[in-house]
Amino acid sequence: MKKLGFLTLAALLSVTSMSCNSNAAEESSEVKTTKTEMNAAPVETETAKVVVLTEAKFKELVWDYDAHPQEWKYKGKLPAVIDFYADWCGPCKRVAPIMEKLAKEYDGKIIIYKVNTDQNRELSGVFGIKSIPSILFIPKDGQPAMQPGAMSEEQYKKIFEEYVLGNKTAE
Repeated sequence: MKKLGFLTLAALLSVTSMSCNSNAAEESSEVKTTKTEMNAAPVETETAKVVVLTEAKFKELVWDYDAHPQEWKYKGKLPAVIDFYADWCGPCKRVAPIMEKLAKEYDGKIIIYKVNTDQNRELSGVFGIKSIPSILFIPKDGQPAMQPGAMSEEQYKKIFEEYVLGNKTAE
């Protein structure tokens, strides 16, 4: 499997996070997205929302891990955050509305995506997802960092400001 080395966010996080084991028994459920939503390119609008990614869209909009398996080459124009989730995961259900809210708040600054790990197993394997939710933080320049587990809105905001946007003076 292809893997990337990731920076840890331990310095930013001092609270234990909650997560679901991705090997847990799965309930049959599908993401309710429209074809337009799944194929949507990130658009900076007043009604920004989390964009659902498939493996193909991930390769097109974020990183083509087949073309560059050993080197991170981010394709986006804005920093991004990717929520790896599953429909059956309780903590994932708590993170989803936080990400929706932050997508609106950071519209034009950060693009927030989500990837269903049950439907995108290859992509989940590329990042070594073992528990969900797992959040991938992608600054415009530099290496991405993965953080497993659910966190509070305030914790996400702090990481968005300090790591993703690089605002070291954020409170």
